[in-house]
Amino acid sequence: MRFRKQNIFLVDDEPGVLKGMARALSPLGCEISCFGNAVDCLKQLRALDCDLLVTDVCMPEMDGIELLMEARSTIPYLPVLVVTAYADVQLAVKALKAGAVDFIEKPLIKDVFLNIVETTLKQSSRTRPLAHDGLTKTEMLVLKLISDGKTNKEIARALHRSRRTVDDHRYHIMYKFNAYNVVDLVKKACVLGLVDITTAKANLNN
Repeated sequence: MRFRKQNIFLVDDEPGVLKGMARALSPLGCEISCFGNAVDCLKQLRALDCDLLVTDVCMPEMDGIELLMEARSTIPYLPVLVVTAYADVQLAVKALKAGAVDFIEKPLIKDVFLNIVETTLKQSSRTRPLAHDGLTKTEMLVLKLISDGKTNKEIARALHRSRRTVDDHRYHIMYKFNAYNVVDLVKKACVLGLVDITTAKANLNN
């Protein structure tokens, strides 16, 4: 049986930095996909399997924090490392609150960078869901309504969809999260920061 190589997405608007990061990670034997901007990266997130996203912060059109938030809304379990030459406490906190696994300052130290990436990949392979597909925008809406304690009938009415359609969305969401029941699903969604933990807990206790 052949196993798929892990794929790392690198995003930076400086070609030299991209080459340097790719070269530093070559000992891992992973596939490396390089992007000069966030928009091109997002386009490929669904087309290619991505196991780790490493992004710079300061980029034109869309910065690294915006990319981080968009990427994790598409693939909730995707680990993201944020790299920047303009590090400060406020920016670091913002990145971590948005879901970044770690915050790394430039200039990158090769061995330190390699170790962080390798550790993140190992941890991710143990904790990510079995499914490799992210949630669609509609599935994200359904997930949030489920966490609000809504029934499938109520969700169908709120989204102007048929009950059968909502049933299908719910099934796919449960599968993607490898969840056995609604409580398990909501707990995993809370851990990933996809739903409000306070509201979810209140609804689970009702």
